[in-house]
Amino acid sequence: MTTKKRTSGLKLALKTSVVSGMTLISRILGLVRDIVFARYFGASLVMDAFLVAQRIPNMLRRFFAEGAFSAGFIPVMARYREKHDHEEAREFVDAVAGTFGIVLFLVTLLGVIASPLLVLIVAPGFIGDGGDFDLAALMLRFTFPYLLFVSLTAFAGGVLNTYGRFGVPAFTPVILNVVLIVAAIWVAPMLEQPVMALAYAILVAGILQLLFQLPFLARIRAFPRPIWAPRHDGVRRAFRLMVPAVFGSSVAQINVLIGGVIASLLPVGSISYLYFSDRLMEFPLGLFSIALATVTLPTLSRLWASDDKTEFSQTLDWSMRLAMLIVLPAAAGLVVLAGPLITTLFYGGIFDEKSVGMTRLALQAYALGLIGFSFVKILAPAFFAREDTRTPVLFGLVALGVNFVLSIASAWYLTSVDFAGPHVGLAGATSVAAILNAALLYRGLHKDDVIQHSTGWLLLMVRVIAANIAMCAVLLLLYRPPEWWLGVGSFDRVYWLGVSVVAGAAAYFVSLLILGLRPSQFRFRVN
Repeated sequence: MTTKKRTSGLKLALKTSVVSGMTLISRILGLVRDIVFARYFGASLVMDAFLVAQRIPNMLRRFFAEGAFSAGFIPVMARYREKHDHEEAREFVDAVAGTFGIVLFLVTLLGVIASPLLVLIVAPGFIGDGGDFDLAALMLRFTFPYLLFVSLTAFAGGVLNTYGRFGVPAFTPVILNVVLIVAAIWVAPMLEQPVMALAYAILVAGILQLLFQLPFLARIRAFPRPIWAPRHDGVRRAFRLMVPAVFGSSVAQINVLIGGVIASLLPVGSISYLYFSDRLMEFPLGLFSIALATVTLPTLSRLWASDDKTEFSQTLDWSMRLAMLIVLPAAAGLVVLAGPLITTLFYGGIFDEKSVGMTRLALQAYALGLIGFSFVKILAPAFFAREDTRTPVLFGLVALGVNFVLSIASAWYLTSVDFAGPHVGLAGATSVAAILNAALLYRGLHKDDVIQHSTGWLLLMVRVIAANIAMCAVLLLLYRPPEWWLGVGSFDRVYWLGVSVVAGAAAYFVSLLILGLRPSQFRFRVN
């Protein structure tokens, strides 16, 4: 065993910790942002309109930036760093910056011009006399340019990640959350249409995020000098990988989009209920699974480029075991504590008792799919690192079709039986699609003999499930009815929620220790 291989697992764990730490700061501020949104705007018509205007560039950001761009750029960049010198790698960065930037500018310009058409496509239920269609179209003209700036920010972050600098890209989303909080609390009251402050803030935050990362690129001598070079070999290779990855890595977002389109046809507030519940589900997802995926993609790309398939498989297996240990209790905790969480964080101001109940149901439906969402984030990079972006597309198409059918069927059925929250069916359909997508990705990796599991997986599953049962039992012992949570003050809510979370977490980890699980068993080892 070489010294390099002995320390690779420790480095991977440390990098994941750095990203998780920075992501924790961002997610906490994101939670504060959503609390501010709920208290100042509630589950209202104007909030629905803003969420549509924000969703369109945000979805495209996942396509062009976090999803497709990472899948296409990082594996090729890793190859350049592994097999070429620094100058050749820099030429590749310059070519991607110029070519990618011009394409994004044209897409952004088209999006601003076609704002009303885009709103019509993603929120057909807005058409009418309510005014939400015109408001959403107006806000989209300011939010859509965010796509350009945040995608360039993701490009800069991808370069930094490839050079092992993970902290700065992970911290960058903090800027967006701070700007939105400031806009909602201090700028909005000064405007004739307060919600427009949020649209302006999205644009300002995108510019600031890009400017924040540029000095760090200069430090590693990777500050791009953009050139138009679509025929550059590296650019062509990256774009060939990006085209299918535009879909394959973003199936979850397309599923959420489908839910949003259908939600626009449901009663006012449905889009907001889904948004607030999705944000709470995204907290553990972003804190751990996305952080882990962010670190493992460059690592897996480097291992595949250097033909180290053994460590590639072991890295993937280690990531899956760690995810199983963290994600299952997170999902169970969200299901049991959905009501207390939403009441504690969002209840008050315009966000009323009905909003709490509707959001709780959606969160519980989303939480059931958390394991699927997480494993998609972990397993998809194993395909991208091998420069295979086509296979996830095929699996994604299947998951997308299932989500589409289930979304329409569930919304229609729940509406026909006069169920108070037909939007819950949309969240449930998205969760089922995520689980199916993860299962197909895993089956593909196993079939290609890419992943070889270490021993003890069955025992690990038994221990984790037993510990989850113990955790849920403790949470149920501490249960307080919804009326209690709505009736007490903020201090009592925060105190009792804190007691429940700490007690549940303690029960989970103590149970694991009693059952024989030790932290040393999660050390990364290379044979």
